[in-house]
Amino acid sequence: MPVFRWGNAWGSMQEFEREMDRLLQSMNITMRSVRSARSFPAVNFYEHEDKFLMTAEIPGVQPEDLELSISSGVLIIKGKRQLEPAIPQDQFRRQERMQGSWERSLSLPERVNEEGLEAELKDGVLTITLPRAPQVAPRQIPVITS
Repeated sequence: MPVFRWGNAWGSMQEFEREMDRLLQSMNITMRSVRSARSFPAVNFYEHEDKFLMTAEIPGVQPEDLELSISSGVLIIKGKRQLEPAIPQDQFRRQERMQGSWERSLSLPERVNEEGLEAELKDGVLTITLPRAPQVAPRQIPVITS
């Protein structure tokens, strides 16, 4: 029967930590290959004092192929990258750039002023400005007795 000894507990923890590092390194390689095969654009999300900024890399996507919507604190970006018509599919030796339709949903960290939302597409980068909603002061609710 194994006996747990307090004096040897940290040695086991260090061994466990080394095993976890090894496991995470192998997952990172796997996750890297998954990330390169994704069918939606990568985004960056920035926080400023009075607004949020989101940027997405979408080269080759035309503004008319983009659709933005916001509802219940979720920003939804839909887009479509057209196929290259001059090149038949059977002639590709390698095709890494995504094509076709994609959709990305992002939960917003706070309420935003949906009326002030702006989007700009420039040089293949979509920039969405999301102004923060004004803070609502807590309201007192009177209790009525009958």
